[in-house]
Amino acid sequence: DLGCISTTLPKAMANALWGTRAISYAGCAAQVFLFVFLLSAEYSLLTIMSYDRYVAICKPLHYGTLLGSRACATMAAAAWGTGVLYSMLHTANTFSLPLCQGNAVDQFFCEIPQILKLSCSESYLREVGLLLFSVCLSFGCFVLIVVSYVQIFRAVLRMPSEQGRHKAFSMCLPHLAVLSLFVSTGFFAYMKPSSISSPSLDLAVALLYSVVPPTLNPIIYSMRNQDIKHALRKVLQYALFQLQ
Repeated sequence: DLGCISTTLPKAMANALWGTRAISYAGCAAQVFLFVFLLSAEYSLLTIMSYDRYVAICKPLHYGTLLGSRACATMAAAAWGTGVLYSMLHTANTFSLPLCQGNAVDQFFCEIPQILKLSCSESYLREVGLLLFSVCLSFGCFVLIVVSYVQIFRAVLRMPSEQGRHKAFSMCLPHLAVLSLFVSTGFFAYMKPSSISSPSLDLAVALLYSVVPPTLNPIIYSMRNQDIKHALRKVLQYALFQLQ
């Protein structure tokens, strides 16, 4: 989460401070690589976390066998490794395209769809095909997540103890909240109709999916901590008092 924000916001804030929109070619390529890498790795880790919840709730006696330290390290390494390869492929493919519409990206950071708008009319089709392939892979991960949670909810509803059901739901809700925020903002950013696209809307959507989820994720994951809940409740009460 910190990596996603650190990839885009510092340069955007520096440009706003100095009244410029310039970024070097190498800096733009680095932004694309790091941003795609971090997003793809996060989505892979969210998929692995759904499997973790599935094993913990549906097969608790086999948790140590299926998700031991070696298995967790292997899955984490696979998520980061595929993220690196995936990001290298996108970055190399995007920056091999000739630019025929200038070199001014209409966004606060280097974003692949905005770079494709600057490329020649036919040369960008290769990257579009790669993006479609990425959508298919993302959908496959989404199906795995849905199947995992269908099994989880079936197991939870069969639990005789209300305390057990509450514990299971409290384990899954933070992950579901983070996943829903990640998928919904990304889906709207990349699947919105081109007919409603505009520079101001593209900027707002980019902020929505690149800044809001990484900012809220630590808060969501911390909500199981009673001290964090109490502190957040006091902040909200103070804010409401000030508004009144």
